[in-house]
Amino acid sequence: MQDLTLVMAQLDPLVGDIPGNTAQAIEAVREARIEHRADVVVFPELFLTGYPPEDLLFRESMESRLEQAREQMARKVARDVMVIIGYPGKRDGRLHNLAGVLYDGEWLGEYAKQALPNYQVFDEQRYFAPGASPLVIEHRGARLGVLICEDLWDGGPVARSVDAGADIVVTLNASPYHRDKPLERERLFAERARAVTRPVVYLNQVGGQDELVFDGGSLVLDASGQVAVRAPFWEVGLMPVRFTDASGGWQPEAGECEPLLSSEESLYCALVTGLRDYVNKNRFQGVVLGLSGGIDSALSLAIAVDALGPERVQAVMMPYHYTADISKADAAAQAELLGVHYEVMPIAPMVEAFTDTLRESFAGTERDTTEENLQSRCRGVLLMALSNKKGLMVLSTGNKSEMAVGYATLYGDMVGGYNALKDVYKTWVYRLAKWRNAQAPAIPERVITRPPSAELAPDQADSDSLPAYDELDAILERYIEGDMSAEAIIDAGFASEDVYKVVKLVDRSEYKRRQAPVGVRVTVRGFGRDRRYPIVNGWAPGE
Repeated sequence: MQDLTLVMAQLDPLVGDIPGNTAQAIEAVREARIEHRADVVVFPELFLTGYPPEDLLFRESMESRLEQAREQMARKVARDVMVIIGYPGKRDGRLHNLAGVLYDGEWLGEYAKQALPNYQVFDEQRYFAPGASPLVIEHRGARLGVLICEDLWDGGPVARSVDAGADIVVTLNASPYHRDKPLERERLFAERARAVTRPVVYLNQVGGQDELVFDGGSLVLDASGQVAVRAPFWEVGLMPVRFTDASGGWQPEAGECEPLLSSEESLYCALVTGLRDYVNKNRFQGVVLGLSGGIDSALSLAIAVDALGPERVQAVMMPYHYTADISKADAAAQAELLGVHYEVMPIAPMVEAFTDTLRESFAGTERDTTEENLQSRCRGVLLMALSNKKGLMVLSTGNKSEMAVGYATLYGDMVGGYNALKDVYKTWVYRLAKWRNAQAPAIPERVITRPPSAELAPDQADSDSLPAYDELDAILERYIEGDMSAEAIIDAGFASEDVYKVVKLVDRSEYKRRQAPVGVRVTVRGFGRDRRYPIVNGWAPGE
């Protein structure tokens, strides 16, 4: 009986760092050979450049840098291990998303991705030309059909690979996470395996890249669609799987099979991973955030500590006249609980100085949100000063519900380099806070149970300006992610007054969101590269 050990290298590349990614690949092959006696080592999609390289692909030196990387791998990779790795490359004047096969010091072949996604966060047709031919490589008696990511989702390239003789379908992926996507993947890939009656290898990467985050969870399914091996989520590592040529064809042996995570745990891990990689890959010393005693900043602080450690996190309470005593107490209690550096900086002198300077210009006008926003902007100035002086990135704390309707202050609480909660609805903020506390206390219980407030005016509550968050989020999900019209949302049972108010706020707040910090995408349609609406337009709000 023949056998073959394939190792999935579930790693975290850095976009643009071709030398670093190449060195990481060489080391991974060495380790896979020693620790697992690997016959084949597979790496994620576009691993040598990192994914997605975006307009770095237009750099003239890209091709020469990749050629040097491939030459280095040919010299240094053990000759008795086959390597399948992703990278871009120009062939016959056209740029392709490629998977190259290296064995015995020679590049034996290349596969060009056939299905190029051009939806949601993907715009591969901007860069790549599609391939047209399958690639099947024989090694130790097994014929490996090589595919890349969308080829597996599309299905057509899978069938063509099997028609070309593939015994095992091997797919290199860089599949971004969104909530509940792991289960969605498994169901689809099981269908693909059953349709062609072949085992399917799905290899994903791990880590954050700007607005995207990758969850790992690499899989091997047998020909009946059953999961034989599942790698851990949110962890780098090498995952081996042994294939044997039994009477019914090549099949994977059952191996380590990590459980699927709950929606809350998976989402929380996505936020931690996205923040950690954004800070570390950009070489920040740590983060600083305003800790208000409210739920959003409390959850953001917990995420920051879990991502970076308490020694790299600074929290600042910036009270004003309307800041409740319980907010001050809860902020201090959480900072002590999590062991972060904590300071209190009252902003009353700053606000009063601005007010005095503007008094003449404001003469004859009524007090309104202008004065409220001065408080938020004073806090933003303090946080940016700490950022500049200490090399700490400002972490803003607004959630998706607030960002959607513009319930935030430009150059105030929107100040920051990154927002961990940018794509997290308020109802999910509460779910995540409760989940995190169930693991170990991190957020004072009163922060979770008290009514939310911006505390910019006396006795202010979010409900004064917005529908209840359960209703607001349900409307927002339908409008933003479902692209439903106002009328369709009303027909679904929501009050017309609330619906028209919400969708008008969403449409009118696009200019704010364009100036907001980046944050990791965790829903099927996040603000940023996913939802692109014009700021200047004549579309009547609500239609």
